[in-house]
Amino acid sequence: MIRQKTISRSISVTGIGLHSGRPVTLRMTPAAPGTGIVFLRNDVDRSLPIEARYDRVVDTRLCTCLGRDGVIVGTVEHLMSALYGLGVDNLMIDLDGPEIPILDGSAKGWVEHLLEAGLVNQRRARKVLVVRRPVEVRLGDATARLEPSSRFRVTASIDFDHALISRQTYSFDFGAAGFVEEICRARTFAFKREVDFLRSQGLAQGGSLDNAIVVDDFSILNSDGLRYSDEFVRHKILDAIGDLALSGEQVIGHLILDRSGHALNNRLVHELLSDERNFRRIVAAEPHVAEEHVMGLPSLVPSAS
Repeated sequence: MIRQKTISRSISVTGIGLHSGRPVTLRMTPAAPGTGIVFLRNDVDRSLPIEARYDRVVDTRLCTCLGRDGVIVGTVEHLMSALYGLGVDNLMIDLDGPEIPILDGSAKGWVEHLLEAGLVNQRRARKVLVVRRPVEVRLGDATARLEPSSRFRVTASIDFDHALISRQTYSFDFGAAGFVEEICRARTFAFKREVDFLRSQGLAQGGSLDNAIVVDDFSILNSDGLRYSDEFVRHKILDAIGDLALSGEQVIGHLILDRSGHALNNRLVHELLSDERNFRRIVAAEPHVAEEHVMGLPSLVPSAS
């Protein structure tokens, strides 16, 4: 049986909000089986829990933003990607601001904090969402597609009119160890002219070379360069995993993205779940489920007593 997971103890993280530039403290607490990932703004009176679900997404223009009754939690995609990558199913997350801390612009810091807290198996089997037939959404020349597969696989392509980025494609067969090695360290990126414009609009106030790759017309401005030669497309995969995590379940299928972003990723999840003929939910105790593609890091995950 592949069990649901949470963390073994609570942990707090303080960092800067990407757009506000203000400090945010976030606390992650273990949660009971079947809870899912739930956010709570503790700086807002009468704030209601905000479930990490695709139908709680209220804005995708600059990040993936969840909301309920006018209360928002923004930039959830990197943390959600880390949770999905490590197989964490249940967690309560309270924070004192409208944004998840950006940390270094990747999922690396979140993976480290989660592993520091420790992962623990729970006494309930995980449910898995198996894609049964192809589903595709388009927006201009961008596409996002899910196809049936025996495992969770992501293939992403990007294409920018820039000499340093241009066309990049990367394929990734999901597994927690592979996520940590190949995906989680890929940072968000931006063009300097876009950063200058966003700051003129009061946005990206917390953005810096410490938490993003910044590219001008001729060069990468970060003194340490890239972590991967194709870090740009790998970050798109990181984001897409975080957006897909809002389905609420681990997915078995092939996710194929071409120039996709948060809006199209979210539309794809809506389209997938809009028709029960598109998928099948199974309990991960069934013997034909490929365990290595839906579980976390077995050597680091004790069982709950």
